[in-house]
Amino acid sequence: MAQDNARSAHTDRLIADAVRQRQTRESGYREQALKIYPWICGRCTREFTHLNLRELTVHHRDHNHDNNPGDGSNWELLCLYCHDNEHSRQLDAEAARQAGISQGGPATVADRAKNTTQQTMPRQVAHNAAHKKTQHTKR
Repeated sequence: MAQDNARSAHTDRLIADAVRQRQTRESGYREQALKIYPWICGRCTREFTHLNLRELTVHHRDHNHDNNPGDGSNWELLCLYCHDNEHSRQLDAEAARQAGISQGGPATVADRAKNTTQQTMPRQVAHNAAHKKTQHTKR
Protein backbone atom coordinates (compact mmCIF):
# COMPACT_ATOMS: atom_id res chain seq x y z
CA MET A 1 0.00 0.00 0.00
CA ALA A 2 2.76 2.44 0.97
CA GLN A 3 4.63 1.56 -2.22
CA ASP A 4 1.52 2.33 -4.33
CA ASN A 5 1.17 5.71 -2.60
CA ALA A 6 4.85 6.48 -3.26
CA ARG A 7 4.46 5.60 -6.96
CA SER A 8 1.31 7.68 -7.21
CA ALA A 9 3.00 10.65 -5.54
CA HIS A 10 6.02 10.30 -7.85
CA THR A 11 3.76 10.15 -10.92
CA ASP A 12 1.81 13.18 -9.70
CA ARG A 13 5.07 15.14 -9.27
CA LEU A 14 6.25 14.16 -12.78
CA ILE A 15 2.96 15.24 -14.32
CA ALA A 16 2.91 18.51 -12.38
CA ASP A 17 6.51 19.24 -13.43
CA ALA A 18 5.73 18.50 -17.08
CA VAL A 19 2.66 20.75 -17.01
CA ARG A 20 4.61 23.53 -15.29
CA GLN A 21 7.45 23.29 -17.84
CA ARG A 22 5.00 23.37 -20.74
CA GLN A 23 3.22 26.42 -19.30
CA THR A 24 6.53 28.21 -18.78
CA ARG A 25 7.71 27.38 -22.30
CA GLU A 26 4.41 28.44 -23.85
CA SER A 27 4.08 31.66 -21.92
CA GLY A 28 7.62 32.58 -22.87
CA TYR A 29 7.27 32.24 -26.63
CA ARG A 30 3.67 33.45 -26.59
CA GLU A 31 4.67 36.67 -24.87
CA GLN A 32 7.56 37.13 -27.32
CA ALA A 33 5.33 36.49 -30.34
CA LEU A 34 2.69 38.94 -29.10
CA LYS A 35 5.40 41.62 -28.79
CA ILE A 36 6.87 40.93 -32.26
CA TYR A 37 3.76 40.47 -34.39
CA PRO A 38 0.57 42.54 -34.79
CA TRP A 39 -2.45 41.00 -33.09
CA ILE A 40 -3.98 39.73 -36.33
CA CYS A 41 -4.64 36.15 -37.39
CA GLY A 42 -2.18 35.23 -40.12
CA ARG A 43 -4.86 33.34 -42.09
CA CYS A 44 -8.26 35.00 -41.73
CA THR A 45 -6.88 38.47 -40.78
CA ARG A 46 -9.21 38.77 -37.79
CA GLU A 47 -7.97 41.51 -35.47
CA PHE A 48 -7.62 41.07 -31.71
CA THR A 49 -7.66 43.36 -28.69
CA HIS A 50 -6.92 42.83 -25.02
CA LEU A 51 -10.53 41.66 -24.62
CA ASN A 52 -10.21 38.64 -26.93
CA LEU A 53 -6.44 38.12 -27.06
CA ARG A 54 -6.80 34.71 -25.41
CA GLU A 55 -8.31 33.50 -28.73
CA LEU A 56 -5.08 34.30 -30.60
CA THR A 57 -2.59 31.43 -30.54
CA VAL A 58 1.03 30.95 -31.54
CA HIS A 59 1.49 28.36 -34.28
CA HIS A 60 4.89 26.77 -34.86
CA ARG A 61 5.41 26.65 -38.60
CA ASP A 62 7.61 23.54 -38.39
CA HIS A 63 5.29 22.00 -35.74
CA ASN A 64 8.23 21.74 -33.31
CA HIS A 65 7.20 23.42 -30.06
CA ASP A 66 10.80 23.41 -28.84
CA ASN A 67 12.00 25.43 -31.85
CA ASN A 68 11.54 28.97 -30.54
CA PRO A 69 14.07 31.34 -32.15
CA GLY A 70 14.15 34.81 -30.63
CA ASP A 71 13.36 36.44 -33.98
CA GLY A 72 10.03 34.58 -34.17
CA SER A 73 10.79 33.07 -37.57
CA ASN A 74 9.12 29.78 -36.61
CA TRP A 75 5.93 31.38 -35.32
CA GLU A 76 2.77 32.82 -36.72
CA LEU A 77 -0.23 34.11 -34.82
CA LEU A 78 -3.46 32.29 -35.67
CA CYS A 79 -6.94 32.52 -34.20
CA LEU A 80 -8.22 29.39 -32.49
CA TYR A 81 -10.21 28.35 -35.55
CA CYS A 82 -7.41 28.76 -38.09
CA HIS A 83 -4.94 27.07 -35.73
CA ASP A 84 -7.26 24.10 -35.34
CA ASN A 85 -7.72 23.97 -39.11
CA GLU A 86 -3.94 24.02 -39.66
CA HIS A 87 -3.40 21.07 -37.33
CA SER A 88 -6.32 19.17 -38.87
CA ARG A 89 -4.73 19.64 -42.30
CA GLN A 90 -1.44 18.33 -40.92
CA LEU A 91 -3.15 15.25 -39.46
CA ASP A 92 -5.01 14.63 -42.73
CA ALA A 93 -1.77 14.89 -44.70
CA GLU A 94 -0.03 12.48 -42.34
CA ALA A 95 -2.91 10.00 -42.59
CA ALA A 96 -2.83 10.26 -46.38
CA ARG A 97 0.93 9.71 -46.39
CA GLN A 98 0.54 6.61 -44.24
CA ALA A 99 -2.21 5.35 -46.54
CA GLY A 100 0.12 5.78 -49.51
CA ILE A 101 -1.77 8.69 -51.07
CA SER A 102 0.62 11.36 -52.33
CA GLN A 103 -0.08 14.98 -53.16
CA GLY A 104 -0.18 14.17 -56.87
CA GLY A 105 -1.91 10.83 -56.27
CA PRO A 106 -5.45 9.81 -56.97
CA ALA A 107 -8.11 12.37 -56.23
CA THR A 108 -10.23 11.87 -53.17
CA VAL A 109 -13.99 11.44 -53.33
CA ALA A 110 -14.34 15.01 -52.04
CA ASP A 111 -12.04 16.31 -54.79
CA ARG A 112 -14.00 14.48 -57.47
CA ALA A 113 -17.30 15.76 -56.07
CA LYS A 114 -15.94 19.32 -55.94
CA ASN A 115 -14.71 19.15 -59.53
CA THR A 116 -18.02 17.68 -60.69
CA THR A 117 -19.94 20.41 -58.87
CA GLN A 118 -17.75 23.12 -60.38
CA GLN A 119 -18.24 21.71 -63.87
CA THR A 120 -22.00 21.23 -63.60
CA MET A 121 -22.78 24.42 -61.69
CA PRO A 122 -22.77 26.78 -64.71
CA ARG A 123 -24.97 24.36 -66.64
CA GLN A 124 -27.37 24.09 -63.71
CA VAL A 125 -27.57 27.86 -63.32
CA ALA A 126 -28.21 28.29 -67.04
CA HIS A 127 -30.82 25.52 -66.98
CA ASN A 128 -32.59 27.02 -63.95
CA ALA A 129 -32.59 30.49 -65.52
CA ALA A 130 -34.04 29.12 -68.76
CA HIS A 131 -36.63 27.12 -66.82
CA LYS A 132 -37.72 30.22 -64.86
CA LYS A 133 -37.96 32.20 -68.08
CA THR A 134 -40.26 29.60 -69.67
CA GLN A 135 -42.38 29.44 -66.51
CA HIS A 136 -42.94 33.21 -66.58
CA THR A 137 -43.83 33.26 -70.29
CA LYS A 138 -46.41 30.44 -69.86
CA ARG A 139 -48.46 32.41 -67.31
